Amino acid sequence: MVVELISVGTEILLGNIVNTNAAFLSEKCAALGLSCYYQSVVGDNEERLCGSIQTALERSDILILSGGLGPTQDDLTKECVAKVLGKELLLDEHSRKRIEDFFVSRGYEITENNWKQAYAPEGAIVIDNENGTAPGLIVPTNGKHILLLPGPPNELIPMFENQMMPYLNGLEPGVICSTTVKLCGVGESKVETDILDLIEKQTNPTIAPYAKTGEVHLRVTAKADNEEQADTLMQPVIQELQKRFGKHVYSLDEKVTLEKALVDLLIEKELTIGTVESCTGGMISARLTNVPGVSAVLKNCFVTYSNKAKRKLVGVKKETLDKHGAVSKQVAKEMAKGLASLHKTDVAIAVTGIAGPDGGSEEKPVGLVYIACCVCGVTTVKEYHFSGNRNKIRENTVARALIQARDCVMEM
Repeated sequence: MVVELISVGTEILLGNIVNTNAAFLSEKCAALGLSCYYQSVVGDNEERLCGSIQTALERSDILILSGGLGPTQDDLTKECVAKVLGKELLLDEHSRKRIEDFFVSRGYEITENNWKQAYAPEGAIVIDNENGTAPGLIVPTNGKHILLLPGPPNELIPMFENQMMPYLNGLEPGVICSTTVKLCGVGESKVETDILDLIEKQTNPTIAPYAKTGEVHLRVTAKADNEEQADTLMQPVIQELQKRFGKHVYSLDEKVTLEKALVDLLIEKELTIGTVESCTGGMISARLTNVPGVSAVLKNCFVTYSNKAKRKLVGVKKETLDKHGAVSKQVAKEMAKGLASLHKTDVAIAVTGIAGPDGGSEEKPVGLVYIACCVCGVTTVKEYHFSGNRNKIRENTVARALIQARDCVMEM
């Protein structure tokens, strides 16, 4: 079935808020096996919203509208749905009582416009809002289904997960299950080329690639009568992906991040780790400290922006800095080796580079980064040339540093 998302609110069009609801709903609909071909954002305008609803009904089986269910005059979503469908808005006594209880229990005054939220198009299924006053609605019409959700994410998310998803899942019996094969250290174009034969002949299960900074995720999705059957369908594909990409596969768990995979590997091998960062200014250590339990392996984290800090904290030689400059293979190597030896760290990650936008030259352009990794006395240094703005260069550096550290530990 085809689902279409319509986000309602002028504040979204103006950029006053980020439309996180659309990203959430898209992901959940994909997990349900629904195909989403169109998404749109419409301001608080009756004519344009009615037009968007009419167009969506002509090309999609399911419409999910978020926002515009509040008490004010510019909250027009259910009014427009009723108008397009030729239905009356009727008072739902259950919703009226819940709204009254909500205000009375909190000692708030009930203004007349709040009762607007208790009305629903005739034939609608009213969904209680456990986190606000505006109920959600499901409006079946001529074999199609219109779902209306409140705009605030803390209301929309639990309502959709707890009440809307079971409804949608019941439209097509069975289950949709997914497993994400997470890869690092291999580019998106290379991954796509290597699995093109699998994608071209896929039916059930399917493979969908998603690129992230330094990573590629392959979501394998199967539809079946139950989870066991879906897993049986997915396993041959997952095993083939593992066979093709080998050590580049760092997890099959959606919740496992690259940094957690590295920390788990260090715990398994009983190794400690430390970081010494120049251009990334602590971003690598921040990623590592996001992982619960990292204290078992993380020993030291230094930010050595200045040459003086490089000399004082990790023992980089003055003559090395004078001869080769702070951004050099030689300095990166001494940073990693110094951290490992002076602070008794099994694994040491060091980065130095030019993140820009200034500071580059013809010999050493913006985006030049050296990453060194010392593992149990063996040091490797790699040179990278990243493009993009300052944030992009720094994010790429962090991802590559984590990947390089993982590779070095696996090869020891």
